[in-house]
Amino acid sequence: MLREIAIVAALLLAAGGLAFAEQQLSVGWLGNLSSTVLTVALVYLLFGIVVTRIGYRAISDPKTRYSFKKAVSILFVAVLAVLVIRIWVEDTQSLLVSYGIIAAGVAIALQDFFRSFVNGIAVAFSGIYRVGDRIEMNGIYGDVMDIGLLNTTLMEMRGWVDADQPTGRIAVVPNNAAIASTVFNYTKDHSFIWDEIVVPITYDSDWKAAIELFSAIISSETGETSVRAAQEIDRIGEIYYLPRKVTDPSVYVRITDNWIAIALRYVTDVKTRRATSDTLNRRILEAVEKNDSIRVASATFEISGRHVVRLEDDRSAS
Repeated sequence: MLREIAIVAALLLAAGGLAFAEQQLSVGWLGNLSSTVLTVALVYLLFGIVVTRIGYRAISDPKTRYSFKKAVSILFVAVLAVLVIRIWVEDTQSLLVSYGIIAAGVAIALQDFFRSFVNGIAVAFSGIYRVGDRIEMNGIYGDVMDIGLLNTTLMEMRGWVDADQPTGRIAVVPNNAAIASTVFNYTKDHSFIWDEIVVPITYDSDWKAAIELFSAIISSETGETSVRAAQEIDRIGEIYYLPRKVTDPSVYVRITDNWIAIALRYVTDVKTRRATSDTLNRRILEAVEKNDSIRVASATFEISGRHVVRLEDDRSAS
């Protein structure tokens, strides 16, 4: 707070000094400069201190606070630009004509820049994604760290890491990718996804016992998440057309050439997917070790037939 007050005080002093210099020297542009600095001070006082402080007191959610701060920053720049232009340009009609010609040329030369700028505003107000969401956009998967006017910054995940965990790289994606390509949002309106683990067991295993054992494991580990997911689906159904989905853990059996594939389908929190999968895999392995009637299968190759290999010495043949 003291820093903001010091900035405003410094700007007011600078504006006063410029106004005094204009009176002494009778230089017109010093008056415009004084008015500009004064305008910056007042607009900063209004948006940087008053509006921001009131908003921060009324908003407790960190994400909402961040979005509010971004909106105030954009509004600050827009209002300041309008007021400053009005100070320096007296003939508004000439201003509009000249700016129209300049804007057309700049728009052609910097069309990608403006596209990203406009799309950045669209992203901010449309809610395609928010800071903290986990998304996949333009082939990049990660958590949204910042939504700027031109780019969206992501903490990259996957990449060379074979799981939903950060690689450590910061990905900067142009905002026009959010409009021009498909955006997968893993946390918009809900916080869960479905995941599967496939356990291959041998044909001489007791597959019915395996189904019962694995079902008990995933039910005990994901039961609470399933209940919460069902509640979130009901809430989503009030916004979109979404028929009731089964969130309870389920088991499916598929016959293959080499083994019986038992697929375990369950609901997990988006940001704990790997941890949940790890826990389930560990518990399944421990349970299989204790059960002699269930054996995990692996790829094996059986060579049948008889092959005779004769080795000849070239020296003896000669």
